[in-house]
Amino acid sequence: MLKLDLATLTTSWSYPTNVLYGAGSLGKTARACTQAGIQRPLVVTDKGLAALPMTADLLEGLRGAGLRPVLFTDVRPNPVSANVEAGVRVFRAGDHDGVVALGGGSALDCGKVIAFMAGQDRPLWDFEDIGDWWQRARPEGIAPVVAIPTTAGTGSEVGRAGVITDEATHTKKVIFHPRMMPRTAILDPAVTVGLSAKLTAATGMDALAHCLEAYCAPSWHPMAEGIAVEGIRLVKDALPRAFADGGDLDARGSMLAAAAMGATAFQKGLGAIHSLSHPIGAVYDTHHGMTNAVIMPYVLVFNRAAIEPKIDRLTAWLGIAGGFSGLLDWMLGLRAELGVPHTLQALGVPADRAREVAAMAVVDPTAGGNPVPLDVAGAERLFADAHTGAGI
Repeated sequence: MLKLDLATLTTSWSYPTNVLYGAGSLGKTARACTQAGIQRPLVVTDKGLAALPMTADLLEGLRGAGLRPVLFTDVRPNPVSANVEAGVRVFRAGDHDGVVALGGGSALDCGKVIAFMAGQDRPLWDFEDIGDWWQRARPEGIAPVVAIPTTAGTGSEVGRAGVITDEATHTKKVIFHPRMMPRTAILDPAVTVGLSAKLTAATGMDALAHCLEAYCAPSWHPMAEGIAVEGIRLVKDALPRAFADGGDLDARGSMLAAAAMGATAFQKGLGAIHSLSHPIGAVYDTHHGMTNAVIMPYVLVFNRAAIEPKIDRLTAWLGIAGGFSGLLDWMLGLRAELGVPHTLQALGVPADRAREVAAMAVVDPTAGGNPVPLDVAGAERLFADAHTGAGI
């Protein structure tokens, strides 16, 4: 296990935006907009959500408060640069002064990046999360965002980045700026009640992946690590209940909290689950959370030598007997209960571009947080194991 010299370590920590929690909190959106200085919000969501009563209620509430919202729905499940560019055109043409992002991680990411890019004069990829590229931005051009998650997974509502697919290269790229953080996140359990059992499982496993990878990341961030542990406990308790009974507001609320906690915690780092999931999603257009769910146990085994003592502490807190083996058994049992496929093959992912995916994985920004250094050979072996089920 990596030993850190705390006497000489220097680092920085930050925590999320203002959060409004509770059933019915959707009705506080207009007030949140006003507090953020938004009078003409561009409401960014996907076409499916746009047709639901909750979106009509949201727009009615905004108009009733004297605001002038316009709806933008050109958002793909894995948003691409063309979605952002279209949104920026609408934002500028309508002289909007902020964004209300409503939806899962795709809509939230797309909405945040639209708000970011609306005031920039450089191309989107100039702001990829590489080194200090974020400093290229004009911070005064970044519009405020109010974020309303309709799934409990990505935690994008408390994040400072958005994941957008570069269609030219079929790679997912992280666009980052500290001021991309939404001014307010609205966590309303009632908004997630209509989420299908399948999406409840997929997004919930995404929240688990965030918390687990953050906990295992070798960097030192005790605050984030503590948040990750409690997030895992909430998922363990609430995800099976939310999956079994979509109307369980207590479980839905706990999962929203766990998702936000995961995104807060992963400033400590992520790892090979995400570094593989990103290119698989970009190349094969798979659901991000479900891809994470399939890959998760294979990465856990891959990292065992580096994380076992930490996993022993985690299982003691969670009340899981058997240390690392006990956690792995619990994870596999949870996946089976939620209907998660055991392999990438069962998910419908072919193995035809395994080497390409592996090469993309090792340069993904999340790869550096893996407890065991990840090279192309290791990433290719992980892909092969997850594709066939070897070793689990």
